[in-house]
Amino acid sequence: MNNPSTLYAWEGINRKGQRVCGQATGHTPAMVKAQLRRQGISPGRVHKKSPLLPSLTPRIKPADITLFTRQLATLLKAGIALLQAFDIISEGFDNRSVRELVQGLKREIAAGTSLTDALRQHPRYFDELYCNLVAAGEQAGTLETLLERVAVHREKSEQLKARIKKAMTYPLAVLLIASLVTGVLLIQVVPQFQTLFAGVGGNLPGFTLQVIALSEFMQQTWWVVALGLGVGAVGLRHAYRASVDFRHWLDAALLKAPLAGKLLQKSAVARYARTLSTTFAAGVPLLQALGCVAGAAGSGPFRQAIEHMRHEVSTGMQLNQSMAASGLFPGMAIQMTAIGEESGTLDRMLEKVASHYEADVDNQVDNLTQLMEPLMMVVLGGIVGALVIAMYLPVFQLGSAF
Repeated sequence: MNNPSTLYAWEGINRKGQRVCGQATGHTPAMVKAQLRRQGISPGRVHKKSPLLPSLTPRIKPADITLFTRQLATLLKAGIALLQAFDIISEGFDNRSVRELVQGLKREIAAGTSLTDALRQHPRYFDELYCNLVAAGEQAGTLETLLERVAVHREKSEQLKARIKKAMTYPLAVLLIASLVTGVLLIQVVPQFQTLFAGVGGNLPGFTLQVIALSEFMQQTWWVVALGLGVGAVGLRHAYRASVDFRHWLDAALLKAPLAGKLLQKSAVARYARTLSTTFAAGVPLLQALGCVAGAAGSGPFRQAIEHMRHEVSTGMQLNQSMAASGLFPGMAIQMTAIGEESGTLDRMLEKVASHYEADVDNQVDNLTQLMEPLMMVVLGGIVGALVIAMYLPVFQLGSAF
């Protein structure tokens, strides 16, 4: 079984006799050294990148790669040479990790490697879709045009992800606050009333007794509950990353959720249409383009469906028929795809599909946000109000007794 790729830091001497250093991924140090020799670098020390103190090493975010792509496309369109463009871009980033990545790409290209091959050596930041589009641009001599399309595609994708996060963040934040407030009331406030009721005596209402029992449970085992929730969250995150089956099951369950399901489905359709439109317009063959789209689907059921569609298209079935057979795509997307296939304008029709569903997702996010605000307030008020009523019911009973 092969070892997973590891990040290595290396030092060496280039063809000009200059000492250079950088980072590269590989299964073993020997493979990293072989990569460096192919780039014309005589490798010296190669060691595994230390995972210690990760906070001191700034993380490269997808937005950084998007900005790098946009700047590179703009500079190349302005007639700036590729290596000079890398220098300009590197100086413009405050993130040290991005500067090192850009300078590493420059060194690889200066050593005779193509831009596509240089990007493929960093799969953590440049996926197959990105590299295939750049390769198409280099082969056709339209690199700046393809980079601009990649930049637009990534910008649209980032905007779509931001809309989804916006829809999910608010209710999760309110539920977290509601949980904290409920915990404080049960652990700190309810015991004070319990002492008062013990001094007065008498039978307490059933609702009050239930709240007191819950308070006693939380006082004794709150740390167990907190630890269980923390371990559960970490376990779910690990299972989602490590298990393909669990990730597919969770993605399928989310697609069936009452409110979030439609939103996630439309965002997946928009991502599929935008990605396929970009790759197909760049001259990438449909089968290869579908392979890239499957990797960028972002949803297990859609990824599986697109891979099955790719197989069906390879046997001669039309794309729109394959989409309809999957059962995941809405009728409007299927009809627009059929029109595009018949008229030879598939890329433009898919772009219109993407724009339509991106706007639909935007509107739905706004509607959900407006709906969630009063709904979450009702939930939070209901929880706090129920606890207050439970504590004051005995007081009302004592008042009516006199």
